[in-house]
Amino acid sequence: MAFVGRLHPLLIHFPIALVIAAALAEGAAIVTADEGWRTVAVENVRAGAVFALLATVAGWRLALAPEMDVSPLLEWHRWLGTVAAGAALAAALATGGVRRRSALGGRLYRIALFTAGVLVAVTGHVGGLLVWGANFLRP
Repeated sequence: MAFVGRLHPLLIHFPIALVIAAALAEGAAIVTADEGWRTVAVENVRAGAVFALLATVAGWRLALAPEMDVSPLLEWHRWLGTVAAGAALAAALATGGVRRRSALGGRLYRIALFTAGVLVAVTGHVGGLLVWGANFLRP
């Protein structure tokens, strides 16, 4: 397995935390109308998108390693992760519309951000199933 692929388990935690934190902060900004929360959301989604792209590249490399068993669950994880990274990148790119106070840009940003948050959570869950199995939390 290539070194880049081995970095995947290390890199995935950053985008999971950053994108979900961004979605929560944006939710707080909507509820409280406090622009401070929006600033937190924008900075987190920008950093999260960068790490999501790095984690995606590393994940694809890991999945292509000869010692990896290709399974339907791995394929789901691979493609969900790719789409989640794309949504995070779209949200990060759409932050410019939020800064310009564009109504359409703000809507697109929020749709991309909340979509990315859900996709990142689901992808992380599927990745956990791959590593730990479905019965991990059962006694």
